[in-house]
Amino acid sequence: MSTYRERLSPSLWIFLAIGLVIPASILVFAPISLVTGIIVAIVLYAGSAAILFFASPVLMIADGMFRAGKATIPLSFLRDPVALTGNSAVLARGQKLDARAWLCIRGWIQPVVKVTVHDPNDPVPYWLVSTRNPTELVAALNQQTPSLRNNPTVN
Repeated sequence: MSTYRERLSPSLWIFLAIGLVIPASILVFAPISLVTGIIVAIVLYAGSAAILFFASPVLMIADGMFRAGKATIPLSFLRDPVALTGNSAVLARGQKLDARAWLCIRGWIQPVVKVTVHDPNDPVPYWLVSTRNPTELVAALNQQTPSLRNNPTVN
């Protein structure tokens, strides 16, 4: 049973931006047939929007595992979840980013959660994941594993 689930789907402005395929398709196909151009435009937009939505990673906590996209890690290996927003999130994704960190970040989602990996066999120091609900994700991680409750702060 899942205790937390979030799809990192694109923001509305991304779907509006891909709407530019509509006039482009009509322009390309209008000399052949305006009806064909409109049909192609609708199919291209719908296909692009569907790919963007269904290819979006999912964050999930279930059955003692934390899943972010295609990666999964047991909660027993995780420590110190920290919700980062604002400038702290920007720095965590940029200047303070460790090249060894595992990332599941999306440019259209500003807040991130940083979770330390405590596994001697794993070279990854931490996971950094985008989330629209950083405090809820930290709370769900803390609720699942008592060892995570070391530092559930929000910056």
